Amino acid sequence: MKTGGGESSLALWLVFVVVVIDLIGFGIIIPILPFLAPKLGGNAVDIAAIIVVFSLCGALVTPLWGRLSDRIGRKPVLMICLTGGALAYAMLGFADELWMVYLARAFAGVCSGNLPVATALMADLSPPHRRARAMGLIGTAFGLGLILGPVVGGVLAGEQGDFRVPCLFAGFSSLLAVILGSFLIPREPRNDSGKRDGEDTPAIKVLSSVQLLARDRSQLLVAQYILHTAAVTGALYLYPLWSAAMLDWGPREVGVFYGVVGIAMVLVQGVLIGPLTTRFGVLPVLKVGMVVFAGSVLAAVFADEEWLIVTAGFLAFSGSTVCVPILNTVTSLLVSTEERGQMMGITASGAAVGRVLGPLVTGFVLSVGGFPVGWLAVLVPILLILYWAVTDAKRFARFGMRDSEPVQKPSPGSADGSGD
Repeated sequence: MKTGGGESSLALWLVFVVVVIDLIGFGIIIPILPFLAPKLGGNAVDIAAIIVVFSLCGALVTPLWGRLSDRIGRKPVLMICLTGGALAYAMLGFADELWMVYLARAFAGVCSGNLPVATALMADLSPPHRRARAMGLIGTAFGLGLILGPVVGGVLAGEQGDFRVPCLFAGFSSLLAVILGSFLIPREPRNDSGKRDGEDTPAIKVLSSVQLLARDRSQLLVAQYILHTAAVTGALYLYPLWSAAMLDWGPREVGVFYGVVGIAMVLVQGVLIGPLTTRFGVLPVLKVGMVVFAGSVLAAVFADEEWLIVTAGFLAFSGSTVCVPILNTVTSLLVSTEERGQMMGITASGAAVGRVLGPLVTGFVLSVGGFPVGWLAVLVPILLILYWAVTDAKRFARFGMRDSEPVQKPSPGSADGSGD
């Protein structure tokens, strides 16, 4: 997509605002779900299953949203997904039986193409040398959603843990995102160059998802989305139950905690990740983040005091935040603009598979061995990501993703060479 530096920057921020508002609704639900199933007669298995049904539906449908956005444009698909999300929150708010919760979350999963499509749109609007920064904006939006959403959700739930008002407020947030997006986000022009951002190639035809992965040997890259999301969702599943058992926390305390974590996410992804990847390169930053994540989860295995439980959780979630922007940067440089939505849909589907595996495996291990063994189950995929970053990831150097060199900077005379 060819746009001037000022126009593309404005468009990026408009997309950012819409995504933030939508993710506030997502954040509202986070502290509610672990306590919702028991209120309707469910148990710990239902908590995991409710998370899984959302992710499973997303894994099946999200690649189709990405491919559709390649064909008809990002904006209309984004608006469809946001509208569906608003309806899903309303369905959840009016659920008074457990099966209705499952249905609402399944429908939400079907409509969960908003983030991969927004990510593809961010990539379309940013030149290669600013791609990591644009991907960081998506992470920042997620962080802001985690700052405001869980706090709002926890407050609205109150001491009694009421979930109707928070769910309806989440639906209102997504509906507001639809309205603002319809007016603020420009309809993107078509790009017929068919070139990758990282190298000059002739125009290429639309490939099937399997062909797209096989062409660039990207299966292991997509596997990192699965591993990372499995680790994070496993931790998200464990932490509310762990803190409730160890510290007697409820929705309000969990919501405030996730709000503080969201502040850290904004600082890492919105402020630090751009300068750090420019100075040190993306892979060293990824390695450090995964080491912090792994070390904090290992500390959680042995934590039995309040300060250590809170600190381990905070550092674990904070360290995990560097992974997705870097993976998205590598992914966006692998394919042409015409294939980017499809590829982002594939990676989002991989992440959805991780959201299925994370709670299922962690929930099973928790039931067998308790919280320490549950945290060890979270640690395994983190170590696998770290191993990938040290070995296979180096082959992406031909796209500018060097292990020890910064992402390519713009030339002094380029249109985007001015300051941010």
